[in-house]
Amino acid sequence: MGMLQELNYYLKSQSNSIPRYVVEQLVMGLVSGIPSLVGVGLRGIAYKAILKSDGLPLIEHHVRLLSPSNITLGKNVYLDSNVYLNALPGGITIGAGTNLMHGTVFHVFNYRGLPQAGIWVGKNCFFGEYTCIRGQGGVHIGDGVYTGTQVQIAAVNHVYTDPDKYIKDQGITAEGITIEDDVWLASNVVVVDGVTIGKGSVVGAGAVVNKSLPPYSVAVGVPAKVVKDRREASAVRKAVEGQVHFGALEQMRQG
Repeated sequence: MGMLQELNYYLKSQSNSIPRYVVEQLVMGLVSGIPSLVGVGLRGIAYKAILKSDGLPLIEHHVRLLSPSNITLGKNVYLDSNVYLNALPGGITIGAGTNLMHGTVFHVFNYRGLPQAGIWVGKNCFFGEYTCIRGQGGVHIGDGVYTGTQVQIAAVNHVYTDPDKYIKDQGITAEGITIEDDVWLASNVVVVDGVTIGKGSVVGAGAVVNKSLPPYSVAVGVPAKVVKDRREASAVRKAVEGQVHFGALEQMRQG
């Protein structure tokens, strides 16, 4: 691959066109690193020119955006510092009231041209620090989904059937992942390609979900196995024995 081809490939991995790339880099270069509430305010105004947002986005300093014209943010979406969104080319849509905490990665980069690639997230979700979602096969997440830290959701898998070829040269499969409303994935959960996690499910810390889970499952282990149904009284009794706490943000949203 010649130098010009490599340069063209690089630019395509960054933005939808060279003029857009220039504008996006200029805007982000001017305001990306400004800390504090002042920086959040300036980015809220300036980034409206390079992405789609319902109202002013709440974006902390040092957030990295690739192909921001393919990013759609609902009202009051919050991106913490060092979040990385790579929306090329399938796009990333994040619903109103959703928070992405420090170091979260949403990565679509789809150089194989898969038509289903993209990440779609519903309203009032929360992604803990260093959660990573890879959307080559398409990731669809409902409303009110919460993750702990370092959760991995990967809608892509490598083919390795030929031992005489490098794995990197054997292509991928990408079936897609669906996580329905009101799911809680505890810290270090891994969700592999082709899985659907049913509404209201809870997945315990460190579990590997390699098969679909029915609604209201409580699943633990490697691989994850359903051990309870949340709709059974005995399954939830222990969880509510202690004092339940609500934060100010939750109270404001319920008001």
